[in-house]
Amino acid sequence: MHLEELTTDGAVRTEIGRRLARLRLERNWTQAELAAAAGVGQATVQRVERGDSVQVTSLLRLLRTLDLLAGLDRAIPEAQAAPIAELERRARTPRRRARRSRAAEPAPDGRPWRWGDEDAGGR
Repeated sequence: MHLEELTTDGAVRTEIGRRLARLRLERNWTQAELAAAAGVGQATVQRVERGDSVQVTSLLRLLRTLDLLAGLDRAIPEAQAAPIAELERRARTPRRRARRSRAAEPAPDGRPWRWGDEDAGGR
């Protein structure tokens, strides 16, 4: 049965529990062995397999122990950044270097730089 066909959260939890129990039995592990390997209590394994609610951390430990964690990568892929979002992110990146202001630099002869029309007699 496909999970998307199930209409309630409880039905999805029950199906996930059934699948995890099947995988545990295929590996010939007892609930106590799986619990010890995952670092959770045996009651947690029992709750998962019954389809009861458990903490996400406990479920992740069980999935990791059963080598199923990579399935979450396929189920929940990383977001792909759109090119425009990357450009906007770069625009917000703080500057890492500072430049001297060119206006503050003196002319080669040591005098302050001028346009040349300041002394034109008020024209």
